[in-house]
Amino acid sequence: MAEALVTLQEIEQAQERIRGVARHTPLVEMAGTDGAQVYLKAENLQPIGAFKIRGAYNRLAALSAEERKAGVIAYSSGNHAQGVAYSARQLGMKAVIVMPSNAPSVKIEATRGYGAEVVLYNPATEKREEVAEKLMQGQAWTLVPPFNDRYVIAGQGTTGLEIYQDLPEVELVLVPVGGGGLLSGIATALKSLKPSVKIIGVEPELAADAQESFRGDKIVEYSAEKTARTIADGVRTTSLSKLTYAHIKEYVDDIITVSEAEIREGVRRLLFENHLLVEPSGVLPYAAYLHHRAELPPASKIVLVLSGGNIDPATLRQIISVDSGTGA
Repeated sequence: MAEALVTLQEIEQAQERIRGVARHTPLVEMAGTDGAQVYLKAENLQPIGAFKIRGAYNRLAALSAEERKAGVIAYSSGNHAQGVAYSARQLGMKAVIVMPSNAPSVKIEATRGYGAEVVLYNPATEKREEVAEKLMQGQAWTLVPPFNDRYVIAGQGTTGLEIYQDLPEVELVLVPVGGGGLLSGIATALKSLKPSVKIIGVEPELAADAQESFRGDKIVEYSAEKTARTIADGVRTTSLSKLTYAHIKEYVDDIITVSEAEIREGVRRLLFENHLLVEPSGVLPYAAYLHHRAELPPASKIVLVLSGGNIDPATLRQIISVDSGTGA
């Protein structure tokens, strides 16, 4: 049975639900472009430092009074964890978050700082879904998945509504892709409002399951060990879900990949040239624009979605201490 796609109306309802909690982030014109007008959608400026607050708050705010009283559980490598924890605190709810032990410590501590109970697991030997299922036994908690949920996708889609509201003449949008929630939501919103706009997903070469799935017409799953090779911890998801895959096949034009060296250079250049602190997962579109323009559709008004800025301080020090010419 085909997955029913999220509608523009659901995304518009999400925008009303999250108003005053998630920030309408700016489009920052990129420095040093030649010819095209390129804008950076700065989701690193959200209250939790990432777009995930949109989908998380939309899901929690839509719960019934009984569900809110029981609380929620989620699993995440970091930004969704913070989104759920922050939203639960705003709504006075209990939140339990299952996180991999190799998640950046800055994300683990931030999640705890928002008041959530964090349960760590070993991603090499355990699956996060199974850990969550065990914890849920005997509890009435609502599971809030990071991307396989209509409310979550609709919430992330509000990013696309804002892009259209601020730049209706947009021709090309580049979006990071891990589990596909953000890409699904943005593509649904923008293609519904402006069918001519081109939507391109971007992921690391070392975690290219979404590209393989998109081009091969079936969902491909990578092992956690394989996706862990990329520095872009926010997109180490092992596969798309049936729901996100359905949206991506319907609305996305292509998915391209970038190398680890290009990701690291992107972090440095966004910081020093555009004065924006962005985590490796968030710089994927920027890296693609810098190094893979030949793979992109021609366009004069382009938006690069910078999905988050929650970078581990030790990782940041390592990246900026390396000369950009080394590709290390």
